[in-house]
Amino acid sequence: MAEEKKSRLYVLKPVVERWPAVAKPEGHVNFRNKILWTILCLILYYILSNVMIYGLSGQVIDLFAGYRFIMAGASGSIMHLGIGPIVTASIILQLFVGAKIINLDLTKKEDKAIYQGTQKVLVIVMILVEAIPQVYGYLRPSEALTGMVGIGGANIVIISQIFMGALLVFFMDELISKWGIGSGISMFIAAGVSQSLFTGLFNWLPTRGGELGLANPPAGVIPGTYYLATHMSLGEIVSSGYQTIFIDQANSIVALIGTILIFFIVVYAESARIELPLAHGNVRGARGRYPIRLIYSSNIPVILMSALLANINMFAFLFYTNDSLKHIPFIGGQWWVGVYDITSSNPSAPLAGGAWYLHTQNGVHTWLIPILQGGGAGHEAWQFAIRIVIYLAVMIIGSILFAKFWIETTDMGASAVARQIQESGMQIPGFRRDPRIMRLVLERYIPVVTVIGGAAVGALAGFADAVGTIGNASGTGVLLTVGIMIQLYEQIAKEQAMEMHPVLRGFFGAE
Repeated sequence: MAEEKKSRLYVLKPVVERWPAVAKPEGHVNFRNKILWTILCLILYYILSNVMIYGLSGQVIDLFAGYRFIMAGASGSIMHLGIGPIVTASIILQLFVGAKIINLDLTKKEDKAIYQGTQKVLVIVMILVEAIPQVYGYLRPSEALTGMVGIGGANIVIISQIFMGALLVFFMDELISKWGIGSGISMFIAAGVSQSLFTGLFNWLPTRGGELGLANPPAGVIPGTYYLATHMSLGEIVSSGYQTIFIDQANSIVALIGTILIFFIVVYAESARIELPLAHGNVRGARGRYPIRLIYSSNIPVILMSALLANINMFAFLFYTNDSLKHIPFIGGQWWVGVYDITSSNPSAPLAGGAWYLHTQNGVHTWLIPILQGGGAGHEAWQFAIRIVIYLAVMIIGSILFAKFWIETTDMGASAVARQIQESGMQIPGFRRDPRIMRLVLERYIPVVTVIGGAAVGALAGFADAVGTIGNASGTGVLLTVGIMIQLYEQIAKEQAMEMHPVLRGFFGAE
């Protein structure tokens, strides 16, 4: 009877067991080696993001232009897909397991191993699912490459490069998770956003290339603001220049203020926590605390939610513009799915339809200014108001759902935490040293904090996008980066503590 209840995914067990993977360390990896592997992967990430795809034409439509902060890749490079396939595979499996379409109990070691192994196989599938439509859609091969191997061969060459780049990202993520510090996905997001923020702050090159001028100031907020302030007369600044300086330029003062504001809000939210007192069952006087943070599931729910919206936008764009897909009944070429203009300066941004309501915001000029002005870009003011409400609601509700799924798949649920505390020899003072009792105590906090934390991080991400940031990093990108850096600091402190006190390794599950 027990065999009949097993998931059908067990048919993949022979494949999963032989699937290429980064080997787990057999013992404790010291702090110096963890830092070394993490830095090495980050350097390799930066190098790969600057290696352009061989044989690609100069005209490239980036389907993830509005979501580059979450994709952690560079358009036109072999890192074109970034972490997209990894996150998408995680989303699909989490949704299927959560909806009980896949019958897996992730509290069981064997089921969890099948889940993780299936996710690795699904990543390879998602690389092809995301790469092939783009190559046959809008990543056109150059005439030189087409002349050598034909259009079919040229497409295969480009797909192969994108596939290898995405596969390297997958293995680097696994390498950091097992041999380094933190999560590879998080580190790559933070690296990409940090680069965007730096260039958005200090870039002295003209916004649109060519000669500098009042209509084409330096792109960075500091040189751009200085240039406009010193080249405008007082009358020009009073009449309309203040709007250019504060709102209209590529990296405005409002965007800088928004970035700083988001930083302080996230730092405060990350520091909010509940601490449960712990005492050692056998050693008198040995006490500690188990922190349950407000943002308990970290920023992972926002990463998953943003990746889901990015994929919705990609397929909506393809269904509306691709000659082959636009003939699909009900969804192909339909305005309600999404309307796009491939001749515009930002062809991947939807102009109307469902994708328009779900598309990421990027500053007050995308919603607040049109509302105050009574509409714009073919939409009424009330449509912009509904758009921002829908976007915030989707981010909050989606983040709550992904937060609940995430803690159950990463041993952060009440049962798993109770087991970890029990195995470390600690207990909650005033309660019997029984994992069932400890689980009941933790269930008073963890499920509630998970929902509140998921809603909080979703609301923060939506608010951050609505305010806008410098460097076109998006509010969500800044939120993720600040949270990632805080968590990295805490993980480094924990690693150093374990180096000083090896007995703590058992509590943290390092051995």
